[in-house]
Amino acid sequence: MHELTHSPLPELASYPKVRLGHVPTPLEFMPRLSSRFEPLQLYVKRDDCTGLGFGGNKVRQLEYYLGDALSKGCDTVLSTGAIQSNFMRTLAAAAGKLGLECHIQLEDRVPGKSELYHRSGNRMLSGLFGAHISFCPDGEDEVEADLRVRALADELAASGRKPYVIPLKPVRKPKGAFGYADAALELTGQFQSAGIEPDMILVGSGSGITHSGLLLGLRLLGSGIPVLGACVRRPADLQAPRVLGHCNNLCEMIGREGMVTEQDIRVSDRAYFPGYGQLTESVTGAVELAATHEGLLLDPVYSGKALATLIAMIESGELSECRTVVFIHTGGTPALFAYQDDMKL
Repeated sequence: MHELTHSPLPELASYPKVRLGHVPTPLEFMPRLSSRFEPLQLYVKRDDCTGLGFGGNKVRQLEYYLGDALSKGCDTVLSTGAIQSNFMRTLAAAAGKLGLECHIQLEDRVPGKSELYHRSGNRMLSGLFGAHISFCPDGEDEVEADLRVRALADELAASGRKPYVIPLKPVRKPKGAFGYADAALELTGQFQSAGIEPDMILVGSGSGITHSGLLLGLRLLGSGIPVLGACVRRPADLQAPRVLGHCNNLCEMIGREGMVTEQDIRVSDRAYFPGYGQLTESVTGAVELAATHEGLLLDPVYSGKALATLIAMIESGELSECRTVVFIHTGGTPALFAYQDDMKL
């Protein structure tokens, strides 16, 4: 039996969670990258080190989703995501650890990929962790993808299972974001210990769950540090309202409406195009730079695009007023193996 626990933040204490990750994760200075981009001082929050199933940011999110599932007596979890989804891989690992049956639906979002892409990396690991896998041909229709999963959940319920669905599209109660409100508390303590006051925190922004939770946590703690979301799933004009919507819902959930405002939402799509999961020279260059300068493995879909965004902003002079930037490494390392052909290594 896995014991449920609660957030150290009093505003979140009514929402159950289950401990899955190795936290706190390290905050590390990156000396060689900092030297390359002087006078900027670059730090990395190593959430690739959360432990479960190759780690990553999804572990913190799943602590709340699966805490909710366990509190309701559910025995089966379902969700949907891309073929190389970090969330699907981590959900499968967490379900195995907690003794839950797991059904994941994989969507074909990235055109023109090889057989290697479709069978290795996260896709292979999801199967290894024991997930029941189905496929959805259209990776751009969130509503249809969720409807397919709901239909499967209804079938499982009719057979006697008690399913819990984690949807793809935005919902009124994005509980997983609370994992990054907790991470904000962890981070502020590390900033104090390191004697730094960051001018900006950078994070890959896809579903917007990590981005919005981090913002909420910082504002609850009285911190005004800007959080920049590097767009990886959709362009900035679509991502900004998505993140704001999550923030509004989170604030409503804890009775603190207006804690995060529209002015807090900062996004950049400097490295997003030509689209989700598609590589450019700037992204492969960022992945190689992190590897050769810091021994740091980034994935091409999220953390690689986030670092490429940072580099583009540095080179354009947009960060000339910044002295200290903290990069949230959201994990995703297994996807590197699926992108071997694209990386040309």
